Amino acid sequence: MRIATWNVNSVRQRLGHLLDFLREAEPDALCLQEIKCLDTDFPRAEIEAAGWQVETHGQKTFNGVAILSRSKLEDVRRGLPGDEADAQARYLEGVLPLGPGIVRLASIYLPNGNPPNTEKYPYKLGWMARLTAHADMLLKQEEPLVLAGDYNVIPEPRDARDPGAWVSDALFLPQTRAAFRALLDLGLTDALRSTTDAGGLYTFWDYQAGAWQRNNGIRIDHLLLSPQAADRLAGVQIAKHVRGWDKPSDHVPVMIELT
Repeated sequence: MRIATWNVNSVRQRLGHLLDFLREAEPDALCLQEIKCLDTDFPRAEIEAAGWQVETHGQKTFNGVAILSRSKLEDVRRGLPGDEADAQARYLEGVLPLGPGIVRLASIYLPNGNPPNTEKYPYKLGWMARLTAHADMLLKQEEPLVLAGDYNVIPEPRDARDPGAWVSDALFLPQTRAAFRALLDLGLTDALRSTTDAGGLYTFWDYQAGAWQRNNGIRIDHLLLSPQAADRLAGVQIAKHVRGWDKPSDHVPVMIELT
C-alpha cells in the first residue's frame, strides 16, 4: 500500500498537477492539505472520474483537508477533538481497508503559528496538545495508524538548509520542536527519519528569493506511524521534481510504502 501526503496549496488551482501526480505515483491514498475551498466547491467530479473516492473537510478560502483513496474510506471523522469552538478545517480521519486488515489514516494541516507574539502561536501549541491527546487515544487501539500532513514543524536543524534563518519562526521555536517530540514520544515513528539520517531532504521551498533554485528548503511535511504501521514500512519517497512543475505548490508530495 502506498500512502502519500501533499499540501496542494489550492486544489482548484492545481487540479491538473494533482491528477498528474495521481497517475504518476499511483498511491492507494493521498492526504491533501490547504485545499482552500468548501466541500461543495471541491473538484470531486474530475477526481472521481479518474477512479478515486473523495472525503473532504473544507473551509472557504483557507485551510481545508481531504483524503483521496482507491477504496472507500470508513469511520470518517472531521475535526480534531478537544475544542468544539474550533471552526478551522485542519483534521480528517478515516479507515482504509488493507487486505484482511485496515489502516487508520489522518490528513493533518497543523497551524503555522506566525507571528509568534500573537494569538496564533498559543493556538498552534494548543492544537498540538490536542493532537497529542488524540494520537495517544488512537495508539491504544493498537492498529496500523498513519498521521500524515503538513505539520508546520521543522524537527531538527538538519531539516532546514539554513537553520539560522528560522530561529525566531514558529516552525522552529524550541516550544514547537518540544511539542513535536512529545508527539513522537507517544510511540510514533517519523517515517522518513526511520530510513535515513541524511540532511538536505526538504518538502517545502518558499516562492520568494529563489529558494527553489538555491535548494533553500525545509522539511515540514511528515508521516508519523504507529508501531503496527512502522513494522510494515518498506520505503519513503519525496517527490521533489513536482516543485519544478509550472506554477507549482510550494510543497511537494511525500509517499510511504507499506507491505
